[in-house]
Amino acid sequence: MTVLPPVLRVLVISLGNQGGYYDCLHSAGHFAIAAAQKVLAPSQPNFKSERYGKMKCKVSSAVPYTFIQSPTMMNICGNWVVATWRDMLERHELLPSELGLVVVHDELESEFGRVRPRDWDASHRGHNGIKSIKKSSTSFNDSRRRWARISVGIGRPLGRTSDVVSDYVLRKLTSHQIQTINDEVGPKVVDCLHQLHEKM
Repeated sequence: MTVLPPVLRVLVISLGNQGGYYDCLHSAGHFAIAAAQKVLAPSQPNFKSERYGKMKCKVSSAVPYTFIQSPTMMNICGNWVVATWRDMLERHELLPSELGLVVVHDELESEFGRVRPRDWDASHRGHNGIKSIKKSSTSFNDSRRRWARISVGIGRPLGRTSDVVSDYVLRKLTSHQIQTINDEVGPKVVDCLHQLHEKM
């Protein structure tokens, strides 16, 4: 059995939307890693604008975690995630086996605020962002052994039609929901990150 080198850094990418849809339920991942950064501060610095994957994005870079909020729309994030993965390898002169990846995303059908670690190969459960990344990263089979996900529950609508679901995930987060993410979800995300990092 091949013994892999230790993971030196972990790239943590949140999925969500931008512009007028930044603060919607579908962007719960962005708010979750922002809350996680505050839990880890001051060792995890404030977010600032940097370029990754040839795009400006919000980044909090430290060792071992680099938090980046995806600057693309959810459904087409795959190519940017792969480009950012490659940027991290080049900037820090890492082997693919030395860089872990954790994608933080919203999860429909799970109660709001529920945080769970997931294996990378677990079902995408209809999440278009995860589907996009999986489609764009088919050539990374060996590296993906050290990839994982963290899901953040956003509840579910009463209806199941695509229009009802779309309207639901694009609802703006309420002040109470944002407070719940800051107070409860952030610490849980940090706990999951530590668990996943130890297993990589």
